Amino acid sequence: MDPLARKRITGLVLAGGRGTRMGGLDKGLQLLAGVPLAAHVVERIAPQADALLISANRHLDDYARLGAPHGARVITDASADFPGPLAGLLAGLRACSTELLLCAPCDTPCLPSDLAARLLAALDAEQADVAVAGTADGAGHIELHPVIALVRRALADDLAAYLNAGERKVRTWYGRHKQVEVPFRDEGAFYNANSLHELADLARTIEARPGHDRHDGHPGQ
Repeated sequence: MDPLARKRITGLVLAGGRGTRMGGLDKGLQLLAGVPLAAHVVERIAPQADALLISANRHLDDYARLGAPHGARVITDASADFPGPLAGLLAGLRACSTELLLCAPCDTPCLPSDLAARLLAALDAEQADVAVAGTADGAGHIELHPVIALVRRALADDLAAYLNAGERKVRTWYGRHKQVEVPFRDEGAFYNANSLHELADLARTIEARPGHDRHDGHPGQ
């Protein structure tokens, strides 16, 4: 990625949820190939951003150690009641010092290495406020991945007002602003392990790949 473009971006790994579909476990700390899920995402996002944040509401010391090799800073939601991904996004927008924030959830360990570059190109081309990643099927339909997005820091106050009004839906908030949808072909790059079953399926998929080294903790490379 162009170094000047990279300096415009702070990365945010969203790891502050309840982990409901994992029985209340802290999702970002569950292991894939012997490495916490969130660590995989950190490894993916760090080369694409000038600075890195991890949004977490539990086990803060664990996340601090996990992000330390990349100088990541751990931030928490303003509210203690797990209000959803937009609260983590708001915390990231408040904490970042760059023009743009690249956010991704902690359960997507195979994100593409050109994620930021392609989102940024589309954002600039359309002069948009939000660029959202999606995957395109054979018919040209785009399935969006709403919390994988590049967002302008200037939207922080509007997002705060939206949350203070009791709203929580990510797509509805995006709809208040100019957004661009950015299609990617590799659906597997956006696979999210929401449950222990899905995590086990992903682990089996990785181990079955030709040339896989079980000691390599970085899937999708």
